[in-house]
Amino acid sequence: MNFQRSDFPKDFLFGVATSAYQIEGHAFGGAGPTHWDSFAATPGNVARAENGARGCDHYHRYEQDLDLVAAAGFDAYRFSTSWARVMPEGRGTVNQEGLDFYDRLTDAMLERGIKPCVTLYHWELPSQLSDLGGWRNRDIAGWFADFTEVIMGRIGDRMYSAAPINEPWCVSWLSHFLGHHAPGLRDIRATARAMHHVLLAHGRATEVMRGLGMSNLGAVFNMEWADPADDTDEARRTADVYDAYYNRFFLSGVFNKSYPDLALEGLEDHLPKGWHNDFDTISTPVDWCGINYYTRKLLAPNDGPWPHHHEVPGPLPKTQMEWEVFPEGLSNLLSRTAAEYTGDLPIFVTENGMANDDHLTDGAVPDSARIEYIEKHIAAVQKAIAEGVPLQGYYLWSLLDNYEWALGYEKRFGLVHVDFETMVRTPKASYYELKKALLAE
Repeated sequence: MNFQRSDFPKDFLFGVATSAYQIEGHAFGGAGPTHWDSFAATPGNVARAENGARGCDHYHRYEQDLDLVAAAGFDAYRFSTSWARVMPEGRGTVNQEGLDFYDRLTDAMLERGIKPCVTLYHWELPSQLSDLGGWRNRDIAGWFADFTEVIMGRIGDRMYSAAPINEPWCVSWLSHFLGHHAPGLRDIRATARAMHHVLLAHGRATEVMRGLGMSNLGAVFNMEWADPADDTDEARRTADVYDAYYNRFFLSGVFNKSYPDLALEGLEDHLPKGWHNDFDTISTPVDWCGINYYTRKLLAPNDGPWPHHHEVPGPLPKTQMEWEVFPEGLSNLLSRTAAEYTGDLPIFVTENGMANDDHLTDGAVPDSARIEYIEKHIAAVQKAIAEGVPLQGYYLWSLLDNYEWALGYEKRFGLVHVDFETMVRTPKASYYELKKALLAE
């Protein structure tokens, strides 16, 4: 790596991130069914109809995995809890095995000097709540608050930081408008309701955690830099619309108590009655803002229904996901978020990384493309810091190759290679290079 820890402010945190359903093994420990299980069981939704039943068997191998986190010199581990593991039906009965697992996991982090950074929800909604409308149903804000009370009542006292929901855009738009994630809907009314309710649930959960005496609470947004496909005014406006519903909608709700006009042009007629009255809850104060960043998109206008656009393949090098490598977008979004939304509030890059076609060869996994990707994005982080952005940490996605949702197990984002037959872990070249950078004297 072309950097080392001493190039950053003294208290700057380096971490890795994972999510429960992607690595734990949902078949273990009394977890209940989720909408991801039924989505994956429906032909055509997920590559090879794969699901998270085994994941990376982190449920049984978490100590080995945390040893890898500690050995590389990472300060923090951003993990998520599974709602259906803790409350198999989403409400009511609590699964003590699930609580015990997260208790052990938390203590194992602390024993290794790793800061536990929890995300309460990373997409695995209990099936019985999905049957009741899931994120389309306003009641989910109360259900999620109750779950927050249960799980944080058990482990919240030991968390370094906490955020309620990972990537509101994915929970709502990707899953209810594009249909690529569970529950697999393509319905603008469902989308608008989910977009609003996910923010309402975020606010309610934050209130609950404050009530439990927790601090260092944040919000995590996924963002993509939006560029027009050409120099026309129409294309520029198209990119602005994409930016409005992808990036600004959620930021503006939490930090500005409003939604962008360009997003409301298509969504307002479909938002739930009385949505204007929820902003005091949605904007419950947070202590930091997290940004997940991977790529940019090029947008071109079309004559279809709102949002009247389509994506155009870009000219830059691409990852295994066919996502352009565009580190400038990260520095742009960090600077813009601080300038227009969060001010002096600490910001973290809570996810950044790339999928690569990695292969185990003679006991090693060379992944020079990932090393180059990380170097370029670290440079973007340093640029933002130099411009005055109060950036306090950078987390790689992901520690392990894992279940990549609708793409099954074939896209590899990990710093550590996982053989999904044997579950053997093999650190990749990028892991060792990061270890050298972080532990350099």
